[in-house]
Amino acid sequence: MRRRAPRPIGEALAAVVEDLAPATTLARVQRVWSTVAGEAIAADAEPVGERAGVLSVSCRSAVWAHELDLMATELVDRLNAALGAPGDPPPLRSLRVSVGGTRARRTRT
Repeated sequence: MRRRAPRPIGEALAAVVEDLAPATTLARVQRVWSTVAGEAIAADAEPVGERAGVLSVSCRSAVWAHELDLMATELVDRLNAALGAPGDPPPLRSLRVSVGGTRARRTRT
């Protein structure tokens, strides 16, 4: 019997984390946010809530909030494409943007 080579701990932990992550729409959005929104937006805005298909996003500044308001339709479409399976109803209907602290802002010096 051949023994498989040990796999990197990162792979093992990624599988465990994926299994432990909540299956809520917000958690799913948070997992794909950086990829869908882009690194620049993700650095200054983060999804903080979801209710009845309305995604709440908190931004570092009013400028970012205004920018996301302008991009809302496109972002919702891209998020729905990343989250949904073909034929499923889209999980998100709209975006609600507010100005407030984000994790990115709190961790910067």
